[in-house]
Amino acid sequence: MTRHVFKGVLCAALFSAILGAPSLAASTPRPAASPAPQIDLTKFRPLYPKAAQHTKYVVEVNAKGQVSGVRSAARSKDKRFDAVTFGNVVQTFIRRNDGKAISGLYRVSYDYDPKTQLVKRSVALLRAGGVNAAALGLVNVYAEASQRNAAKAQAALKQQAIQQQLKEQLKNLHASAAPSAAPH
Repeated sequence: MTRHVFKGVLCAALFSAILGAPSLAASTPRPAASPAPQIDLTKFRPLYPKAAQHTKYVVEVNAKGQVSGVRSAARSKDKRFDAVTFGNVVQTFIRRNDGKAISGLYRVSYDYDPKTQLVKRSVALLRAGGVNAAALGLVNVYAEASQRNAAKAQAALKQQAIQQQLKEQLKNLHASAAPSAAPH
């Protein structure tokens, strides 16, 4: 008898699976979509400088057009603007319109206009040559340093985990080797 019941349930499950209907259990209802939270954008204020800003960098450019060094910098009064412009100048490629690069010294200036909230970047060749044309770009130098630091940090974490594991094992060993007080 149970054999026939099992065959019937199996046939019903197979039949409903083929037709796409649920077999033995009711389908779970879809969760109701909660409304997206409304964000009041008037509370957010952009962090643009209120006054005009100007930074100027003298940079070395390699044969690929990458900035390979920053020789000098004239900073503005806004530290965030300085940080953003330094990050931008480090990532800059300086090439002619035909795509060729001239290694040498360049002046890169950034001027911020608070009325338009736009930054104008200007580039001028100071002197062709006189730099290491085969030097790595600063982006590559910073990326390699970051990878080395990450590898060191990873190795330190691994060493710390090993030390912790050894302490646990030593603690367990001492606990199991300690004489127990047994009644005589």
